[in-house]
Amino acid sequence: MKKKSHLARLWVVACFFILIAGVLIWRMLDLMVVDRQFLRGQGNARSIRVVDIPAFRGMIIDREGSALAVSTPVQSLWINPKDFAPSAKQLASLAHYLGVPVKQLEMRVHATHARGFAYLQRQLTPMVAKKIDALKIPGVNFQEEFKRYYPEGDSTAQLLGFTNIDDNGIEGLELAYQHWLVGYSGKKRVVKDRTGHIIDELDMLKEPQPGHELQLSIDRRIQFFAYHELQNTLNKFGAKSGSVVVLDTKTGEVLAIANAPSFNPNARSHYTLDSYRNKAITDTFEPGSVVKPFSIASALDTGLYTPSTIIDTRPSWMIVHGHTIRDVHSYGVLDVTGVL
Repeated sequence: MKKKSHLARLWVVACFFILIAGVLIWRMLDLMVVDRQFLRGQGNARSIRVVDIPAFRGMIIDREGSALAVSTPVQSLWINPKDFAPSAKQLASLAHYLGVPVKQLEMRVHATHARGFAYLQRQLTPMVAKKIDALKIPGVNFQEEFKRYYPEGDSTAQLLGFTNIDDNGIEGLELAYQHWLVGYSGKKRVVKDRTGHIIDELDMLKEPQPGHELQLSIDRRIQFFAYHELQNTLNKFGAKSGSVVVLDTKTGEVLAIANAPSFNPNARSHYTLDSYRNKAITDTFEPGSVVKPFSIASALDTGLYTPSTIIDTRPSWMIVHGHTIRDVHSYGVLDVTGVL
């Protein structure tokens, strides 16, 4: 009896282990065959991503083809706060490259901890981005973007305007021709590692479409001299502001349009909104005697007047379309030269 009881217990134990082995084998087959496609899809979902390809904004050039506004490649620094784990030394170096105190950087990261994506700084130069990338901080990533640059600086500032941090026009010609200059981003499928770095590019889904080039009638050399002569004149007479427009008398094309004081569109953080206005276009003013040469030239061109033709300006006022226009003083009888 004891021998039979012992054999029965052995059979029970053996059956138990056979059952466990059967379950494990079945699960292995299930994973290898039945759920293989599902698991592959789950793996791809964690590693294959579709990312944007930034598009180049169209250049603005002068009549001779010289660049007035160009977009240069930059890098924007972003992190996954949950993966961001720098050492004390790495954090200090990162803060140094970003130009902020370590404490401020820590507060910025802490404020975004609940998110999976947060910019630390936009539009870093490639050199600074390379130094930060060399720190090998977990959770640190870069995104390629473009930043607008204006080679002529303050001489064309109000005319061209500028773009915002996303390279969209918000002032001047940059805003007026946004639809023409703006590019449209493309898309590509890539493989990323767990830290978010791209380790392979699979295929192009959509080619980026660059913006169109915009050519102006402006001559950058005339623009430069017009602006600086205007500045010198303001300084000489102590005027608060001034504008100048240079036209081609044969075609009517605008060769230069400048305002002073101006601002540096490449570093505009400390300027006021008033500095951005193109006053030659937006502001109305009484032209006064400035317009006289054009009126006199038109009169002489008719052949009815000469420089010595006599004009009686009395009684120093006249009615035009129901409005009375008066001279400041009574000048009596003058020749055309005297009127001018």
